[in-house]
Amino acid sequence: MTDRLKALSDEGVAIWLDDVSRQRLRSGNLAELVETKHVVGVTSNPTIFAKALSDPDVYTGQLRDLGIRGVDVEEATRMITTYDIRWACDVLRPVYDRTGGVDGRVSIEVDPRLAHETEKTVAEAGLLWWLVDRPNLFIKIPATKEGLPAITEALAQGISVNVTLIFGIQRYREVMDAFMTGLERAKERGHDLSTIASVASFFVSRVDTEVDKRLDKLGTERARALRGKAAVANARLAYEAYEQTFASDRWKALQAAGARPQRPLWASTSVKDPSLPDTLYVTELVTSGVVNTMPEATIQAVADHGEVRGDTVRGRYDEARQVWAELAELGIDYDDVVSVLEAEGVEKFVASWKELLATVRKGLEEEARR
Repeated sequence: MTDRLKALSDEGVAIWLDDVSRQRLRSGNLAELVETKHVVGVTSNPTIFAKALSDPDVYTGQLRDLGIRGVDVEEATRMITTYDIRWACDVLRPVYDRTGGVDGRVSIEVDPRLAHETEKTVAEAGLLWWLVDRPNLFIKIPATKEGLPAITEALAQGISVNVTLIFGIQRYREVMDAFMTGLERAKERGHDLSTIASVASFFVSRVDTEVDKRLDKLGTERARALRGKAAVANARLAYEAYEQTFASDRWKALQAAGARPQRPLWASTSVKDPSLPDTLYVTELVTSGVVNTMPEATIQAVADHGEVRGDTVRGRYDEARQVWAELAELGIDYDDVVSVLEAEGVEKFVASWKELLATVRKGLEEEARR
């Protein structure tokens, strides 16, 4: 049987799992995916943790101990989530060592309620970095306007960063600028640049969800023909921006000082529209030097029937531009699409974070009554 995931990995795509939970760690499932499915990294977000904590029995012992100590809900949540991330870091540590720190990474996000507060985001990033205390950790910081200087400062402090919630090309260029500024400041402060890593999480499927909703309202034959094309085109243009930025003299100077490039990471790669192929955002975004973080169902789908046909990104930039030119002719405003998606992305994570806090609060209260 063809090992499709190996073929994907051989093309230069790092396969990361977009999920983590105490049950997955305790059962050995994460270790198994690393061993059998070429998984070399893990990402998490508030929605993932809210789902994990929906099975509170797995967390009973820790909830009981935290309750006995009288820890408040915010602190209890931080203790629970960092415990899982620390455990996942340890599972992935052999991959980190084997790849020289390129992969084997695990991400945890700052409190999404801080998305528009720069100083608090930096402080939270430092706290999480200290609490987890693993070299293969990434701190996720959203690419809001207020998040950009926080990204720079965290990197300047030597903290490895996963920049999340990137939807638009211009914002992505600003993220790459924030990354390089952070490394330049880190160098000035005497940090070893080779120890600082970063990825830029460019969201994919949500672009089609938003654009296709607008196309469906138009209802024309031309609009229907463009369904399911915006997201891949957008991601391909993001990779073009990456190639341009990391060919600059500015980057070459940082690279000469030991810096690693900020790899593009394809996020939100599960297909939401059942009329589209379930491996679309994997097989159509194959190129070297990128990460694709997938839910387990998508990993299994690629393993079962994903067709890896070599590089499907480079050389297709004009085609991608044509897609967005046609969308613009139909009145689909690119800037409005990405602005709406960023706002919704923050809102969704804040809602998940509040759900997570409520679940932890309930668990603490139940343990207190026992």
